[in-house]
Amino acid sequence: MGDNTEFSHVSDDDTARMVDVSSKDPTTRSARAQAVVRLGDRIAGMLRDTGSVSKGPVLETARIAGIMASKRTSGLIPMCHPLPLDVVNVDFELKDTFVVITSEARCHAVTGVEMEALTAVSIAALTVYDMCKSAEKGITIESIRLLEKSGGKSGHWKAEQA
Repeated sequence: MGDNTEFSHVSDDDTARMVDVSSKDPTTRSARAQAVVRLGDRIAGMLRDTGSVSKGPVLETARIAGIMASKRTSGLIPMCHPLPLDVVNVDFELKDTFVVITSEARCHAVTGVEMEALTAVSIAALTVYDMCKSAEKGITIESIRLLEKSGGKSGHWKAEQA
């Protein structure tokens, strides 16, 4: 049997478990996440010029996909609790040949919204890839990371600059 005191989703006998949050008090919680997608010159230019490719408006479709996915996080990731999300925002910034996707999720609950923010940028990035792949085969999703979280017992945390 392992010592899993640092891993809340693993019991002392090394089995997976859902964390019991029934005794926790609800607090306002928020999280911000980021994904970076390298598009290449052609696709970045198309998005700057028209915002669309042959499949349609790339970033608006990715925004909707990210928001929808965040609302289904607990159905995608086995140990996540379903959360009453108050808001999820997904935003985009075109920089040179890549797009930076950021999300913010917020709720008033007994557990954090980090996974919802990360799910939003992950699915938004995959949607950008899906919509652009026929025009550019070399698209890469280069990073997905948590930028910041607040609320709950552990309080505020912010990532160091990349």
